[in-house]
Amino acid sequence: MSLDETTRHMEQPAYFTRLAQQLEPTADIVKKTLKSKDRVVHLLYLKSVVDMMQLQEIVVKPFYEMSAEQDFAEYVHSLPYETKMPTGDEEVLIEITKGNVFVMIDKQITLLELKVVAANAVQDATMEPTIHGPQLGLSESIETNINLIRQRYHKPSLMIETMQLDDASNRDIALVYDEKRVYPGLLEKIKERISTMEVELVQGSGDLQYYLNNKKYSLFPTSLLTERPDRMLHNVAGGKVIIMVDGSPHAIIAPITFVDFILSMEDLYYSFWVTTLIRLLRYTGLFTCIVLPALYVAVTSYTPDIFKTELALTVAASRIGVPYPSFIEVFFMLVFIELLTEASMRLPITISATATTVGGLILGTAAVDAALTSNIMVIVVSLVAISTFVIPISEMSYAVRILRFVLLLFTTAFGLAGTVLGTLGIIMYLVNKDSFGQPYLRMFWKNRQEELRADDS
Repeated sequence: MSLDETTRHMEQPAYFTRLAQQLEPTADIVKKTLKSKDRVVHLLYLKSVVDMMQLQEIVVKPFYEMSAEQDFAEYVHSLPYETKMPTGDEEVLIEITKGNVFVMIDKQITLLELKVVAANAVQDATMEPTIHGPQLGLSESIETNINLIRQRYHKPSLMIETMQLDDASNRDIALVYDEKRVYPGLLEKIKERISTMEVELVQGSGDLQYYLNNKKYSLFPTSLLTERPDRMLHNVAGGKVIIMVDGSPHAIIAPITFVDFILSMEDLYYSFWVTTLIRLLRYTGLFTCIVLPALYVAVTSYTPDIFKTELALTVAASRIGVPYPSFIEVFFMLVFIELLTEASMRLPITISATATTVGGLILGTAAVDAALTSNIMVIVVSLVAISTFVIPISEMSYAVRILRFVLLLFTTAFGLAGTVLGTLGIIMYLVNKDSFGQPYLRMFWKNRQEELRADDS
């Protein structure tokens, strides 16, 4: 039943009581009636999400200072805090849980947005640290994040659309894009994918990013999770859409390409040659951390004649006493380095560096002394671990860590040919992958405005 029908068919206090009963028996519900002579105003709100000081200064105090009831009603409707009234009881209750105050003045009903956010401070950028550029990230308040974007992108074409997730949280999400630069059809695809999601609960941007992915078991992410305002604005100017979830200090960028995961925002502050060198090092590290373990197995076990004689003898001498084939040795060491990586991430910061360093040194030395692995294998695994950390975006580093084992499996079965075939298979998979209709391996993402100018000319 809509609010208009409710107003016509029942007394206002009864409707007020019915709404309050649906929120009970929660402990933070407040039903307050303000009375002054023949004037009566009913308030319904949840004190845990409402700014009590604002409520006192904006509603309670003016009520007792004004003499005429009509003056107070007009005053309330003139406030910038007034929220558009929903059409049903369930929607009204959802707005109250978000921090809106239900105000009933005679036969007039309104909602005032007086919510308080306990953690709306801008946080430090920890996922994507840089030397140059902004050092602060985003906030858990969506209003604060929108304010950060508006302060840095002064274009009338910057559009912000809000939606509400249809799940248990009913959280607000915001779509941020430049109306003149966004790619045709992109916004509609994102809205359709969000509206058709069938999920029970979305707790943050990370959850939403997972559900926005087309395929459940896709290894590579089709959107990028970021905490940096400069990365967000860089992509908005490139015709992409930013998705923010209320209560999450991260934003989703869509669509995305493989190259975006190798790009650090610090690259924009360096000269061409410095940036080129850094990106070349990243691609070299990417290739090394994926291919090197499989290549070691292929060369040592299948085609040692590729090496020079001196190098082949050195490798063979380092493996004297190792009781199992090289692929088991590599698998054992890769699992060991993954355990160290996970331990460094899960332990408290104060002891993680010490624990993983000591564990790596002691166990690595003990494994070599016990002839469980060779000295060269320790060097290979250390190089692989270091190369993994040069990837700026952690989401891609997770995919790379899995690809190492996939390529190792191919090499174990087919030797050097398996390494080549596995690498070609990964490339073919990426070539056939897309992100919201855009090619995943697109090497150069042209600015949408540049494409429009090119079409006009």
